[in-house]
Amino acid sequence: MTRRKLRQDELDLWNQVAARTDRLTKTSLAKARFVVDMPQPETTPATVRKAQATILGKPKGKSPARPHSLAPAIDEQIARTPVQMDNKSFGKMKRGKLRPEGRIDLHGMTLDRAHPALTSFVMNAHAQGKRLVLVITGKGKHRDEGGPIPTRMGVLRHQVPQWLKMQPMSSVVLQVAQAHISHGGGGAYYVYLRRHR
Repeated sequence: MTRRKLRQDELDLWNQVAARTDRLTKTSLAKARFVVDMPQPETTPATVRKAQATILGKPKGKSPARPHSLAPAIDEQIARTPVQMDNKSFGKMKRGKLRPEGRIDLHGMTLDRAHPALTSFVMNAHAQGKRLVLVITGKGKHRDEGGPIPTRMGVLRHQVPQWLKMQPMSSVVLQVAQAHISHGGGGAYYVYLRRHR
């Protein structure tokens, strides 16, 4: 590749820049002080810790980072819902002290079979005046094969709370909570129904 000759305007510009500069030598470079006007960073304890964490990385002994998930886990979603029922009854229910008046086991059902079965069970239980029913979904199997789209563990476990929020069940369901370990724990839900009128 051959170099082209500078045009006259480029040469004039270079001469102006060169006229305003001083030649650097090893001694002048050692004596030179470079001052950069930058705003001073905040030095509150929180910002210092954040900067240290960024520079030093995560401290050892901490648990590894959880995989990213756009939606919070179903347990977190249910725990965040405000209590709609009596607090005393809710406490008893969460401790497994209230006995469910009915139960449905959705283990092994496909989504197509489970949705109508759940709907008819909840509506019939409400019509019979039942207040607390148990919906068993199972915890699910880990079926993620590492593809680009992650697969949730326990399809029914994630889908049942969504169905209970939709019509016609949302009009009769007062509260949904994860069952106590004695009634199935993470693989079952308590569904507290409104009073039959």
